[in-house]
Amino acid sequence: MNPASLDNLCIHTITTKSWAIETSAAKFAAAGVKGITVWRDTLAGRDIKKTGQMIRDQGLSIVSLCRGGFFPAATPADRAKALDDNRKAIAEAHALGAPLIVLVCGAVPGQPPTESRKQILDGIAALLPECQATGVKLAIEPLHPMYADSRSAVNTLGQANDMVEALKSPYIGVAADVYHLWWDPALEAEIVRCGKLKALFAYHVCDWRTPTIDLLNDRGLMGEGCIPLRQIRSWVEAAGFKGFNEVEVFSTRLWAMDQNDYLKKIVQAYRDHV
Repeated sequence: MNPASLDNLCIHTITTKSWAIETSAAKFAAAGVKGITVWRDTLAGRDIKKTGQMIRDQGLSIVSLCRGGFFPAATPADRAKALDDNRKAIAEAHALGAPLIVLVCGAVPGQPPTESRKQILDGIAALLPECQATGVKLAIEPLHPMYADSRSAVNTLGQANDMVEALKSPYIGVAADVYHLWWDPALEAEIVRCGKLKALFAYHVCDWRTPTIDLLNDRGLMGEGCIPLRQIRSWVEAAGFKGFNEVEVFSTRLWAMDQNDYLKKIVQAYRDHV
């Protein structure tokens, strides 16, 4: 495959998390990046509508807002609080001009995953009126099974596709992150299925380091690990995906380096390995 074009490069603000949103927007644009996914913490204390305009004035596309979700809870009151926060996220995305919210769906330790998945499905269904009113879509992001205890009971692309089929809404789709899905023997077939459902809303890239020393904050930059990035990219493109390749890296090691140098490494790794 040919190297991915910078025209399809998006970087998540969490990737260079020490930068304020204004800094991220200016530096991403100067580096030739064309898209940005905004994490909600970067919007704190800001006029969200003006922040969205600031980002667009830099020539960047706002790809999505991270994150909503965390629907399961032990009590109805806590599940209602989760819905309220997700409604707030939809309002924030609408004000920002983000067309999509990525959902980290949640789980309850000790609760059967089947019950958590039911609560997730019910929670997403309850948000459909807000999605329809604002035009904001929701993308279910399956997380690696190591997070099944508390972060997400949706752990395979097949489970996410099942939810999309059950919900039957053009506002509900999937965010496929290679870090969470690369290991799955059914991945290619489920990407094909996702394409047939027209549900592949987002595609995230990074790498899996060997050995990995932290299950949350030791992701690799593309080319630093074992994920077959170009093969998976070929599958998502064959399934009809034409959106951004979103670099989302959680890394204590990389956050500690000079972030200007890090941004150069991100762009080079994207050119060389995506």
